[in-house]
Amino acid sequence: MLLSIISDHIVWRHQIFKLAKSDMIKTYTGAALGWAWAVIKPSVTIFVFWFAFSIGLRMGGPIEGYPFLLWLTAGMIPWFYMLEMITGGTGAFTKYSFLITKMKFPVATIPTFVGISKLFIHICLMALVVGLFLLHGYKPDIYYLQLPIYMLLMLLIFINVALFEAALSAMSKDFMNLVNSFTNALFWLSGIMFDVHEINIHWLRVLLMFNPVTFIASGYRNVFIYKVWIWEQPQEFLLFIGALVVTAVLGIWSFKRLYKEIPDVL
Repeated sequence: MLLSIISDHIVWRHQIFKLAKSDMIKTYTGAALGWAWAVIKPSVTIFVFWFAFSIGLRMGGPIEGYPFLLWLTAGMIPWFYMLEMITGGTGAFTKYSFLITKMKFPVATIPTFVGISKLFIHICLMALVVGLFLLHGYKPDIYYLQLPIYMLLMLLIFINVALFEAALSAMSKDFMNLVNSFTNALFWLSGIMFDVHEINIHWLRVLLMFNPVTFIASGYRNVFIYKVWIWEQPQEFLLFIGALVVTAVLGIWSFKRLYKEIPDVL
């Protein structure tokens, strides 16, 4: 099954990128503000958290010499991509049911072009993040070379997550509702609003670093704030690789068990 999925991605690679472009365009087609929503939604969310912690709770002091707003933005922008893949990836097969029921199309590639579509938007947002740091007087440095690595790792693991979720949610809408109900808990239990390295309980810190959301959010902050190379934290990287393997196994397992039944259900 794994070799079959890889082969489908290679053979259909051109169609995958065309569909990714189409999915990205359709996301904001028909809205009055169009592409502006790609910036408005994350900007409003970040502003609300910044206001709550800095103005309301008065807890948003500088971190490593950087304003709290920059620290918050560096960790939350990748979260928006991950959230889109967790929630949007869940309904990927349902959204593109016509590719499954009305034509011969490699079903396992659907989460891939959805993930690439969201990544295009994420890259545009990251360009704005770099601009925000420039406005505060922080110029790009050599650590920025890690950004493509974290983006690739994020894309790979959440394609696996989307494949696992999409297969199960195609069979039962209850699973989609279950995933949506856990997104807020995932946000607050991941290292987005706090630095996981400051947790003194070793087993809890290790458990949190096994969470790919924590690893990616911390990785982006290592690029922009803490100036740490990915190989300088080998334990965290190995835990992420473990999570990557686990999600790949789960994704392939659920797809292998259900892919013959999905067309009939849809």
